[in-house]
Amino acid sequence: QVQLVESGGGLVQAGGSLRLSCAASGRTASSRAMGWFRQTPGKGREFLATITYSAGNTYYADSVKGRFTISRDNANNTVYLQMNSLKPEDTAIYYCGASSTVAAGRLMTASYDYVYWGQGTQVTGSS
Repeated sequence: QVQLVESGGGLVQAGGSLRLSCAASGRTASSRAMGWFRQTPGKGREFLATITYSAGNTYYADSVKGRFTISRDNANNTVYLQMNSLKPEDTAIYYCGASSTVAAGRLMTASYDYVYWGQGTQVTGSS
């Protein structure tokens, strides 16, 4: 079992920055790919970024490429999402997920690749 807890959300003006954290617990947490997604009312979960378990590879959605950076600290079982140049349309609940597979080197961009999810943290961008 893996438990995930997101933090760091809040209200930020357009152009501002936030750093989200996802604290993971569980014996296999550091061996799983991690991803960040977001969701707005009435819409499905949108992929944002993913990082392999070794932190060797990352991949981003076009909507956030160049603005968001995913990273992980396996010693502390924490994954981060640094968000810069925030826009009002970035307003959503942000979720981190841990992959269903262990020690897989491939990048995972689909929500069905993830079996563990946190409770989410709200990010609101104001104009």
